[in-house]
Parts: sequence; structure tokens; C-alpha cells
Amino acid sequence: MEYGRGGLRWEGPLNAVRDSRRQPQIPTRVVIWSAVVMFLTRLGSLNGLEQTQPSGFWARRLGRGLPSADTVGRVMALVAPEGVRAVHHHLYSRLKRMKALGAPSHGLRVALLDGHESHASFRRCCPGCLKRTVHTQQGDRTQYYHRHVALSLVADDFYLMLDAEPQRPGEDEVAAALRLLDRVLEASPRAFDVVLADGLYAQSKVFNHVLSQGKDAMAVLKDDRRDLVEDALSRMEGMPPTVWREEDGRVACWDLEGFTSWPQVHQPVRVIRTRETRSVKRQLDGKREGVESRWMWVTTLSQKRVSSRAAVRMGHSRWTIENQGFNEMANRWHADPIYKHEPTAILVFWLLAMLCLNVFLAFYRRNLKPALRQSVSMFHVARQVASELYVRISRGRVLVPP
Repeated sequence: MEYGRGGLRWEGPLNAVRDSRRQPQIPTRVVIWSAVVMFLTRLGSLNGLEQTQPSGFWARRLGRGLPSADTVGRVMALVAPEGVRAVHHHLYSRLKRMKALGAPSHGLRVALLDGHESHASFRRCCPGCLKRTVHTQQGDRTQYYHRHVALSLVADDFYLMLDAEPQRPGEDEVAAALRLLDRVLEASPRAFDVVLADGLYAQSKVFNHVLSQGKDAMAVLKDDRRDLVEDALSRMEGMPPTVWREEDGRVACWDLEGFTSWPQVHQPVRVIRTRETRSVKRQLDGKREGVESRWMWVTTLSQKRVSSRAAVRMGHSRWTIENQGFNEMANRWHADPIYKHEPTAILVFWLLAMLCLNVFLAFYRRNLKPALRQSVSMFHVARQVASELYVRISRGRVLVPP
């Protein structure tokens, strides 16, 4: 809390978030901070949060008692998401000013785009739910789900989940991603140089849209672009690869540019293909064996601007948003549960979870000394944060174990 208040200065922007109630008896900031503390302490439940009402922490932090779980959920459905997004961009500006978002070794700032499905249900639905037909042994059933597209910035040893956009009923993930991209570029036009995504985004409308904004695009290349794939494989056949060694293996790379076999894109593209062999230690018997993987990427980046080795590293950094972003939020920060099944509430809770993840990572990676980071894990620090909430519960309410 102190690092967020003094270093990142997020308290003022968070207090400025508003909802649509006309005469609220409970201020919006009280509800927002209740949810923020829930995510920072990784409780994962509004009912679990409500059980901490006896803690003296709330009077000191909020100046009043903790609202009920129903109140938090109800008010979240009335909060304006733009206010929470403004806090994200404030945090980005602060970290950039503090030189905490240094570019990777290749010198290009990368924005990762990817979609994440938070939950699915055969029974519960709301106006913002997406629908699909699932084939089961009992017959076809309609399943309801929510999906968000997130944009994450990749720095040298740090990533920042900057914004998210829900996929609306009747549209695909790419449409939500382009809407998100335009909003981020309007607020922070110099936040990144390259847009990186998986094979779903290897579409001409995505590449042309990114080019029209003065940025470069890079995506995994799959058989969906058959003409381009066949053209690249034929030109690379018999061509000696560039080979280099990584810490855990070997990479053979074929890299050619000037492809015009994807005419829908407004400029020639570059195709990078790799065959990578890495040493993997098997958990069962402890033996090491080589595992081979093959990758192809298509990009508008020229060889002059970024080398083959740097481009391959950039392509693999796409896993950052999946492994360190979505998985971390789902498994450690409990962002996936539906705290209130209402479209605005789902989005606001998700944005607040992203915000808490960003603040915690900034505190751990940029505020703690390297020697301390080597001696304690992030999970240990998270437990210490949670202890601040429970240590202030009055002794008269503490349950003594049998």
C-alpha cells in the first residue's frame, strides 16, 4: 500500500473512479478499495472478503467499515470502466517516468495481444454472454461464456498488462482486439513499436490496421495462409540455415523477406522459420533428452531493423501474456471467478485484478533489493501482504483450533 501511494501514486486516480449512483450512501472509493484489497490479498471471494469485517485494517484504510459482499458486487456493475482504465494508464506513465519499462535487448517495445476465456456455464447467462453449441452424449447444449482480449507490454525483465476489452456477442476476438488497440494507441501512441499475436491474428485486416497506425505486426504463421506458407517453404528449400546456440539447446533459422504471396497486405512481408532442439529433463527418471519444435512467423519488420535471432526471441515472448499474465491472474490472483454475473461488473473486476498484478510486480521487481528477491519468493511476499489484513482482527473474534 505504501509503495503504491508514494512511488506509483495510484491512490488519487483510484479514488477518482465513479459509478452511476446519484446519491450513494457508501462512497465509490470504499467499494473500489475493498475489491483492490481482495485481489492484493488473493482471497478469491467476496464472501471471504466479508468475513474480514472485524479487522481493524478497514477503519484505518477506508475510514469506515467494510461493505457487504452484495454491496460490492452491486456497485461494481455501476462503475465506469473508463475510470479504472485511466488508473492503468496512470500506472504506465509512472513506471515509464521511473525508467522501469526498459526496452528488451533488440530495442523494440512489444505489445502482446491475446484473448482469454474467463469462465463457461450451461446455466448462468447475462446480456454480455457469448454463446456456442457444445456436443455432448446427452445431445447439443448451449454454453455461455465470457472472453476478454488483453494488451500487455513487454519490457526487459518486466511485463505490464495495460488494458482489456470484452468480446461482444456476435463479434469475433479480432474485432475486440482492434477496438482495444485503437483505444490504447489514442491514450499512449508511443507505448510500443510492434504488435505481436498468435496465429489467429495473421489476417490482412489486422496487419493493415497496425501498419496504418505506424506500427509493425508479427504473428505466428499457420496453414491458414497456405499460399504464403508454400511460397516460403519452396524458397527456403535447400537454403542453409543460420544456426546459433541457446542456453538449453540449438536453433536453426531460415529468414527471408520480400514475400508478395499475401497480396491483401499493403506491403511485402517477411517469413521466419525455425527448427529448435532443446534439452529437457524428464521428471520421471531424471534423464535428459532432446525435444524438437518448429515455428513460423510472418512480420512486417525488416531484416535491417531486427536480426533473425532477435526476431525469434520476440516471437517466443508471446508466451509472456499466457504464462505470466493469464495463468498468473487465474491461478494466483483469482481473476476468473464471476464475482457478479453482469457484463460491466465482470470487466471492472478483471481490470482491477490486472491493476493489482501490475502494482505487485512493480513492487517486487522494481522496489525490492536484488538480495531480498533472491531470498524470498513472490508467493511469500503475497502472504505477508495478506497477513496485514488478518493480524488486525480483534483477539475476541479469533477462533481457537481444537
